[in-house]
Amino acid sequence: MSKFDLFLQQIFNGLVLGSIYALVALGYTMVYGILQLINFAHGEVVMVGALVSLWVSLKLIASGVPGPLVFVLGLTAAVPACMLLGFLIERIAYRPLRRAPRLAPLITAIGVSIVLQALAMMLWGKQYKSVPQLIPAIPLHVGGATISTLQLFIIAVSCVLMAGLLVLINKTPLGRAMRATAQDPTVAGLMGVDINRVISITFIIGSALAAVAGVLVSQNYGIAHYYMGFLLGLKAFTAAVLGGIGNLTGAMLGGVLLGLIESLGAGYIGDLSGGFFGSHYKDVFAFLVLILVLVLRPSGLLGERVGGRA
Repeated sequence: MSKFDLFLQQIFNGLVLGSIYALVALGYTMVYGILQLINFAHGEVVMVGALVSLWVSLKLIASGVPGPLVFVLGLTAAVPACMLLGFLIERIAYRPLRRAPRLAPLITAIGVSIVLQALAMMLWGKQYKSVPQLIPAIPLHVGGATISTLQLFIIAVSCVLMAGLLVLINKTPLGRAMRATAQDPTVAGLMGVDINRVISITFIIGSALAAVAGVLVSQNYGIAHYYMGFLLGLKAFTAAVLGGIGNLTGAMLGGVLLGLIESLGAGYIGDLSGGFFGSHYKDVFAFLVLILVLVLRPSGLLGERVGGRA
């Protein structure tokens, strides 16, 4: 494979990975935009979505249900399960601490993450689980690179969901209520907005996107396990910071950029370095980006620089 073909291949891989990062990053940025809270348990919601879908899919496959229908039914089970989980996390873990010092919800988020990992390990075990391929992965050749129909499906689903979310936020009464709450919860409440309802719906929508991301990433890599959401969640958080946390468009841009940076770093740059910076070091690039953004532009690419209050 030539250098250009390798570059093109990593661009395709980066777009697939970036689409998934963007879906997860939206959950982080929506919650932060409204509550100024980093929900570090969000990665575990992704994990629950993948494992619930896998559990349902295996039951259906054993009953002779065809693959594409199994995928739809597995996703149909995973999304409501994660929406309920997101609602319970907000209602039980975060709402009582809404007026507490910021460190308290942050520690609680880490604790919820650990609890969810432990529960998943007890329910599904700690072994890596093989995920049956339910969407055909027919290879399509573009120049000297290859992209599969499964990867195109992942990109298409992610784009549709992200476009739908933008329409919801910018064109609907619920979206106006969410934007008003993010701007000033007190004033929004005085104007008749049910703040608790808006915050709960924000967690529910973010969790639904996380469920879809969990199902897609498990299909892409063919594995699922109780710890899969931790690193994915950290990278999605990095994507949200890169784009400007609290900014929906920034989260999408940050996810795609981070996916491209990681893939190019692992493949193209790794090849130029003789394999020293290969796939085993791909996580280095993601967190190097996080460090550089926090040092050089803490507000992110599309974030607004806000001065301190007098």
